[in-house]
Amino acid sequence: MYRAVGLAARRHGVDLDDADGVAALVDGVTLVADAGGTRVLLDGDDVTHELRAPDAGAWASRVATHALVRTRLLDRQRALAAEGGIVMDGRDIGTVVFPDADCKFFLTASTDERARRRQAEDAGSGAESDLAATRAEIEARDGRDRERSIAPLRAAADAIVIDSSALTVDAVVARMLESVRARARP
Repeated sequence: MYRAVGLAARRHGVDLDDADGVAALVDGVTLVADAGGTRVLLDGDDVTHELRAPDAGAWASRVATHALVRTRLLDRQRALAAEGGIVMDGRDIGTVVFPDADCKFFLTASTDERARRRQAEDAGSGAESDLAATRAEIEARDGRDRERSIAPLRAAADAIVIDSSALTVDAVVARMLESVRARARP
C-alpha cells in the first residue's frame, strides 16, 4: 500500500515530503483479491507489477514517514484483516498494524544477498542494475526505515526471526509452516 501511495505521488506530481498532499492520495489505492491473487489498483489502474520496481520501495520508505499517511493506511490495513485468515507483509505489520497477530515472522537476509536477489529480479524483467548501487539503495532504505520516529523497522519481540540469506523460498515457507502448525497443535 505504501508503494502504491508513493507511485501515486509520483504520477500526480506531489512531492514525497508533502504529508498532506501524499495523504490525499491514499483513497486512490485499492486492493482487489480474487482467484488470481491480490492486485493493487491506483485510480482504477492495475499497478501491481509496477510496485516491485526498486524506485517504488524508495518512495514507500519516504511516504511512510508521514503520520497522516500511516494513520489512514493503518485503518485500511486493519479493515482488510477484520475477518481473519490473512497473511500480510510489511515493515511494521507485526509491531504496529497487528501486534496481536497469532503468528509473526521477521524475514531478514544479508544486504549482499538482498542486492543479488534484486539484481536477479531486475534481470528477469529485462532491466540492468548495478550491484553496488542496488546494495547502497537497500542500505539507505533500511536506514531510513529503522531510524524513522513513527513505526520504525524492527522485529516484534514475539516474532520468529528467519535469516533467509542461505535459504530457498521453499525452505523459508517450510520453516513458516512448521511454526504455524506447531502453534495450532493443542
